[in-house]
Amino acid sequence: MSNPNPRRGGQRVELAVGVFLLLAFATLLVLAFASTNGKLGFGGGRYKLIAKFSNVAELRVHAPVKIGGVPVGEVSKVALDPKTYSAVVTLTLDPPYKDLPADTNAKILTAGLLGERYVGLDPGGDPETLPSGGELIYTQSAVVLEELIGKYIFGAGGKTPAPGSEPDKPAADKPATDQPEPAKPGNSKPATPAAQEKHP
Repeated sequence: MSNPNPRRGGQRVELAVGVFLLLAFATLLVLAFASTNGKLGFGGGRYKLIAKFSNVAELRVHAPVKIGGVPVGEVSKVALDPKTYSAVVTLTLDPPYKDLPADTNAKILTAGLLGERYVGLDPGGDPETLPSGGELIYTQSAVVLEELIGKYIFGAGGKTPAPGSEPDKPAADKPATDQPEPAKPGNSKPATPAAQEKHP
């Protein structure tokens, strides 16, 4: 009875390990592809636009770009202009949504009350379109909740009169007390004349 060849057993183990590694690598590729929503990120055929804001708040890279609430792209870069100190946001849109009107408005919005920031696009009606790499002229910066609360607190610091009541009036200056008050009519008595000498 012959013994099995040890080389064949080693080759089978190596083949099984190789197949397992290939399956693991393919699984990682599928997961990476799914996490990017089907975008591999090579930049081919992508439609890029630039928008400048005075304040972007917590807007981050890879934040969604939406039109009518539907994701059409993502934020690919957030930088600061060293000359104007404005926040420069680069938007990368999917090819089907290219050729946006030139008067498209870009806003930084919040998903819910305390949700993530995203860029909302509102296409206009201009027949002229924006080329890839063009700049969105009409923008609206993010609304910072802390600033709104601060304005409300400091703006409502003064007292407001109640409905139907009159505001407080400054007190009138009191007359000087070192001068005698004038006599009221009807209450003053005539002064008695001084005693005169009688002559026979």
